[in-house]
Amino acid sequence: MTRLYKKLSAKKLKFGHVCEVGVYVPETSNVLDFINDNVKTTLVEADPEIAAQIKQAFASKNVIVHAVAVWHTTGFLKLSKAASSTFATDLPTSPALENDRYHISNTTTFEVPCVQFSTIDDGTIELLSIDIEGAEWYVLKYLQSQPQVLSIETHGKYYTNPFLPEITSWLKEHNYVSWYKDGSDSVYIKNGLFPVSLLDKLATRQVELLIGWKKFKRIFKQSR
Repeated sequence: MTRLYKKLSAKKLKFGHVCEVGVYVPETSNVLDFINDNVKTTLVEADPEIAAQIKQAFASKNVIVHAVAVWHTTGFLKLSKAASSTFATDLPTSPALENDRYHISNTTTFEVPCVQFSTIDDGTIELLSIDIEGAEWYVLKYLQSQPQVLSIETHGKYYTNPFLPEITSWLKEHNYVSWYKDGSDSVYIKNGLFPVSLLDKLATRQVELLIGWKKFKRIFKQSR
């Protein structure tokens, strides 16, 4: 059971349509518990081999799988294969580049179809999880739905999302507030959905301090 599912279940919230962009293998899905509850689910996975695994694993569930990358244009996009950290080669940075010292090469680069998220979003998504290694902004930029809950990969170890200023501005403009953070994701809710507890606020601050400390240590080591 994912932390997101546990915390939402504790709030007695129900969803009619959930979506995850950037799934990786089926068993790691951030919305797996909702899939098992037979909630209508839209999954987007760019790697065609993994997308095929997802389709097979969830064939009996209320799931639609889109085997495409989400980008700011429609056409084709080059990806650098890095297991769960596979990313768009054109991005200025990604978790694999920052945390794993990944080196882009032709041998690990492949091309996939890409679309704007508005071609996937039918306007009914209530819970949206986005983890596409630095391209999360392109989902929000073309989002048609007004999800109650958003989970976005924004950070991780030394990594900071390259579009964090755009994401932060969009969240403020669309009336979202921070709920909690973990090692890589920030979870937001529509303002007024429920009160954010003091415990969640303190836990978020603790995560932020830990992230800051890791980055400081890296800068200090590099300066020596």
